[in-house]
Amino acid sequence: MELKIISVNISEKKGTIKKPVEEITLNNLGVMEDAHAGHWHRQVSLLGRESIKRFSKTAGREIASGEFAENLTTEGMELTLTSPLDRFSGDNVELEVTQIGKACHGSQCAIFREVGNCVMPKEGIFARVIRQGSIKPGDILKYKPKVFRFHVVTISDRASKGVYPDRSGPRIIEILRQHFEGKPRQTDISHSTIPDDASSLSVLIEKSTYDEVDVIITTGGTGIGPRDITVETLRPMLDMEIPGIMEMIRVKYGMEKPSVLLSRSIAGLIGNTLVFTLPGSVRAVNEYMAEILKTMEHAIYMRHGLDIH
Repeated sequence: MELKIISVNISEKKGTIKKPVEEITLNNLGVMEDAHAGHWHRQVSLLGRESIKRFSKTAGREIASGEFAENLTTEGMELTLTSPLDRFSGDNVELEVTQIGKACHGSQCAIFREVGNCVMPKEGIFARVIRQGSIKPGDILKYKPKVFRFHVVTISDRASKGVYPDRSGPRIIEILRQHFEGKPRQTDISHSTIPDDASSLSVLIEKSTYDEVDVIITTGGTGIGPRDITVETLRPMLDMEIPGIMEMIRVKYGMEKPSVLLSRSIAGLIGNTLVFTLPGSVRAVNEYMAEILKTMEHAIYMRHGLDIH
């Protein structure tokens, strides 16, 4: 999918209409000579002509490029179907989506006062500069959606030997697919089954982090049995531990089922890869995933420098 640049626009003050120019230059702060440039995540604003045309009908007049304070007026796709961390790449530049929409300041905004309303809060998107360069009307940007990559790892001697079927790993995959169904986000989920062996586990985790998998979810080996080696193997590999998630899960479900308190599950980061270690039962997978999914995407964004709520 491609975006055609219809107009490039700048303004000297925030909250004011931007004026079309022949060309803009993008640097590490955003658009040169534009009021919104800076060390933040909303360096470049984009609004589609598709949105502008719909608003023009409601307003009863033609809306010019830049009237909603967008830096780039585009054509070719509905921008609201993008997600944070998606990218737009051209011959000279690359942008990464950081935010969909924004708060509307109403009558306090010069745009709202001049135009009578604003479509930017609902249908505009924002990006930061990944590759610096120039951009002008007529340029084409290719859309590259960010794919969330997951690796589910079942750790079980018996499941790896086929003594009994692995149910917890497939259940994690099912929950992930259900969670992202209908969302504008592509996923890639792989699955491995290995024995309770520290060497096999550490090699697999190292490969996944080297391949820049976004999230690793293991199941099995978090108890206090003689073959439960998951926690001892993975904790030294973490660059940062995130204790609150597993602590809350143990307290929440342990109040009803004390055996849950024997789980030593951990969560953390290896580089930019999130790691969650779950117990090996389907019931535990259901309970843990219900809580993990509440913060997982936010954690991915935070690791990429986006504090999205």
